[in-house]
Amino acid sequence: MKNKKKYDCGAFLSDFIATLRNEKAASEHTVAAYYSGCVEFAVKVRNADAMFNDWQSVDRDEAKSFIAALYDSGNSKRSIARKLSSLRSFFRHLCQRGVASANPFEGLPQMKLDKPLPKVMNINQVDNLINAVSAVWADAIVSGRVRTEAGAEFSCARDKAMIEVIYSGGLRISEAVNIDLGDIDITNGVVKVRGKGKKERLAALGTPAVRALREYLNLRREFGLGGRERNSPLFLNQSGSRITPRSFQRDLKNYLLCAGLPPDFTPHKLRHSFATHLLDAGADLRSVQEMLGHENLSTTQIYTHVSAERLRNVYQKSHPLAGKKR
Repeated sequence: MKNKKKYDCGAFLSDFIATLRNEKAASEHTVAAYYSGCVEFAVKVRNADAMFNDWQSVDRDEAKSFIAALYDSGNSKRSIARKLSSLRSFFRHLCQRGVASANPFEGLPQMKLDKPLPKVMNINQVDNLINAVSAVWADAIVSGRVRTEAGAEFSCARDKAMIEVIYSGGLRISEAVNIDLGDIDITNGVVKVRGKGKKERLAALGTPAVRALREYLNLRREFGLGGRERNSPLFLNQSGSRITPRSFQRDLKNYLLCAGLPPDFTPHKLRHSFATHLLDAGADLRSVQEMLGHENLSTTQIYTHVSAERLRNVYQKSHPLAGKKR
């Protein structure tokens, strides 16, 4: 993994971070969150800093004190739950290493969190987003904001293909940018995806996604970026390097603005939309779980609530007696 941040901390926390990265394949975002939660405990409860290393002496009363300190600092229930989860995982690691004899954060009362339903796009909004890609790059050519018309055409085809692939297969943005040429089977309409924990699964490529991919790959060759090695990145920037999530998200903001869509829509909203639209169309929950690469069915069940909410809204707006009192 590139660009790993160096954390100054005691030996036990440093070992935990290394385990998260090397054995758990955790993202740098997750590593940063776990590190932050553990250091905050050292600061608030032990009046120490990141170099604190006397973790084996932490007891249940101090774990409860940390919760109180977080409440006093104005943390939300969701934020507190995340930080407690970080420490629970850290002490589980310490117990496995034989450093701690018990996990002081295990068995604490669980806070009931209201799970916000994920926002999804309707099918028309997905279409509008894809159409906006062409509009944005056409305007960029006319206004002279791009160096070459060929470069704009290449970027347009690439981003259309990315959106189609993410929506068609329910991919995370990190999964999409990490696809290699050898992962795609256009003939059979499938792509091999590497998800969390480096777990692999097959995702479907619908007709629009296949068509967009063919167009992009043709332009990629014309643009002189037609490397055929199986481990060559699929989605490239104009320099021939693998495109980054940040780069795609930056362009996505322009597409959302052009399409008149909410600016807080993210690539992950396409994944949410994929799952919700499948359930709306009658797909069974287990199949959707497998397609999303969720380890637990409970994670997928959130989309049944979204689907039901959408049906209720349609009913309330459409049924002549929906709002009538009897």
